[in-house]
Amino acid sequence: MSYMHLGEKVSSQNGGNAEGESWEFLRYERQLRLLGREGQRKLKAATVMVAGIGGLGGTAALYLAAAGIGRLILAHEGVIGEPDLNRQILMDADQIGQERMATAVRSLKRLNPDVVIEGYNAKITAESENWVRRADLVIDARYDFPERYELNRLCVAARKPMVEAAMYGFEVSLTTIIPGVTPCLACIYPEREQDWEPFGFPVLGATSGLVGCLAALEAVKWIAGIGQPLVHRMLRFHTLDLSQFVVALRRNPDCACCKSR
Repeated sequence: MSYMHLGEKVSSQNGGNAEGESWEFLRYERQLRLLGREGQRKLKAATVMVAGIGGLGGTAALYLAAAGIGRLILAHEGVIGEPDLNRQILMDADQIGQERMATAVRSLKRLNPDVVIEGYNAKITAESENWVRRADLVIDARYDFPERYELNRLCVAARKPMVEAAMYGFEVSLTTIIPGVTPCLACIYPEREQDWEPFGFPVLGATSGLVGCLAALEAVKWIAGIGQPLVHRMLRFHTLDLSQFVVALRRNPDCACCKSR
């Protein structure tokens, strides 16, 4: 099942005139000092796909909506469970047992009704190709490697940049993958059979929220054309002692996923 929420567009109601645009920019007055009006226009014109709207992806989606991204394409399956609520800030306690995506879309629309949102109650599969191709940038926030690898293949095939964001316990990692330029996910973590339970790793909400904020920031930087995204580099951050380091990344010339790209 999918959910399409178009919202009201003030600029279209006013014919895209200066008065309508001024009203719209008022919401983003504080960040215009950082992005400029052209940067804000780029955000409004952009589509970001967020694969996974749990503690990490949900936080990224929330701050992209707050920043004024034009369209969000969201994918995540299943219903809300009690253990989700320590980190999944788009979910409501009174919606336990109900579909996660519907609740997440409502939460985002309450924050910013002008953002166009497509929400899909689905995992990432080969059938997700259309979502990836329609996005300007993808954020990978899935909880298991099979879906991450599939999303990586789709982004490489469509030549779409992907912010690869992950956490485990108190540790955070982040990089931005540009197909044909940087290493892809399979270069960084060669595919192999996984013998771990994806729902078994420990999660603290503040840690997943931190990397979600960083992923949203990477997306804003890339779309608005500001700063230096984490290209050819991976940030590793440990939240218990706030130690961090950046690892240089290189493509694998024999990578089965991206060597021909």
